[in-house]
Amino acid sequence: MSGQVINGKELVSSIREEIKTEVAELTAAGHQPGLVVIIVGEDPASQVYVRNKAKACDDVGIYSEVHRLPENTTQQELIALIRLFNKDSRINGILVQSPLPKHIDEEAVVDEIDPAKDVDCFHPVNVGNLMIGKDGMKPCTPHGVIEILKRTGVEIAGKHAVVVGRSNIVGKPMAMLLLRENATVSIVHSRTQNMEEITKQADILVVAVGKAHLIKAHHVKPGAVVIDVGMNRPADGKLTGDVDFEAVKEVASAITPVPGCVGPMTITMLLRNTVDAARRAAHAGVHA
Repeated sequence: MSGQVINGKELVSSIREEIKTEVAELTAAGHQPGLVVIIVGEDPASQVYVRNKAKACDDVGIYSEVHRLPENTTQQELIALIRLFNKDSRINGILVQSPLPKHIDEEAVVDEIDPAKDVDCFHPVNVGNLMIGKDGMKPCTPHGVIEILKRTGVEIAGKHAVVVGRSNIVGKPMAMLLLRENATVSIVHSRTQNMEEITKQADILVVAVGKAHLIKAHHVKPGAVVIDVGMNRPADGKLTGDVDFEAVKEVASAITPVPGCVGPMTITMLLRNTVDAARRAAHAGVHA
């Protein structure tokens, strides 16, 4: 029996319709949400992401600016630009596209972004809030995964969720958000000795390591829900996930395809964070 392939396109379009309505309401009240994306250098994959983000903003009515800076931009110049946008009331979200050129310290740059405008949720203040369960920004990819699970009717509370990968961008915050939904959470990573034993216990398996087809059918408990966050481009140039999709879909009860699910959902959550930031700013303005 083959598992349900989760229709990312359908989920994304229904959430974006909701966002579009909210943007229209905020704009009518004089608070159009605004996002600025800053990209340094010519990384081709980053150029594509940035184009997609700008188009997504356009589609839902969010005001957006893209600032393309040359490869030799200094860290000081980049920080000066961020500080300008921290003060700009039209801008509710500031996103600096990674990777940055080697001579720029990414951490120092993230630290400069106003936490209230940190729509990637990378600032230590927002990461801390996530850790202690405070409301606020949620990192786009993990937040998107939670939305996928909820909107496909997957029960998270009380389930054993296993996250493969421990990155600061996906693995760790993913575990935090699953805990917040009352799952029991395990994290496996490159030093885990009995990975298969642990992944086979998962009711919900989230894979985010960046290794094509790492997870095979024998890693998966029959009936598990499998969310593939991986984006790999092997020698054949075809975008593929961390999960061996064809094999695993035969044992999973539901599975996300790559491309077409977690990727577009991540951009959708970026829009969501921008709108939420605009709403908080408008609210603060009212009570100032």
